[in-house]
Formats: sequence, C-alpha cells, structure tokens
Amino acid sequence: MRRSLILAAMAVLAGPGLAFGQTAGAADPRGWLGPFAVLVAGFAMAFAAGLCGLGQGRAVAAAVDAMARQPGAAARIQTAMIIGLALIESLAIYVLVVAMILLFVQPIR
Repeated sequence: MRRSLILAAMAVLAGPGLAFGQTAGAADPRGWLGPFAVLVAGFAMAFAAGLCGLGQGRAVAAAVDAMARQPGAAARIQTAMIIGLALIESLAIYVLVVAMILLFVQPIR
C-alpha cells in the first residue's frame, strides 16, 4: 500500500515537469506561420501582378488613343506613359519584396 502511494505521488509530481518539457508541436500556433506565409505571398503576388497588368493595359490604351488624337504631342505622351508604367510596375516589385520577406525571413517568430 505504501509503495503504491509513493508511486502515485511521484506520478503527480512528475506530471507538470513533463508538460513543461514538451517541445513545440501541432498545438503551437506559430507552426502555422510558414504555410500561411506561403499562401499569402502567392496570393499577394498574383493579385498585384493581375492588377498591374490591368492598369498597364488601360494606361497604354489611353496613351495610344491620345497619340492618335494629337500626333504632334506623341513624344510627350509617350514619356508620360513610360513614367506611369514604371510607377505601376513598382507596385509589383514592392509586393515581390514583401513576399520574399514572408517566405525567407519570416519576421514574426
């Protein structure tokens, strides 16, 4: 009887030590950061690339329409169009940088 009491007391006292010694497993919410970072980076890049494509298409269409209406101002319109396209494309580059940070650096740990 006394031996079983000692074993029961040891089991009760060893329980919290086992719980604190547990490594990060499936219950750790930070374990989900990697898969969600990949999904967010992929969706953000796809969304930004699609919207940049739409914006660039509309900008070029408007510039060609303006050049057709005023051929004498074609050089100025083309310069403004190229600057505008560079600014539109910078959105995709910024999203690519953020996606690379999410994929490789993972700032939230």
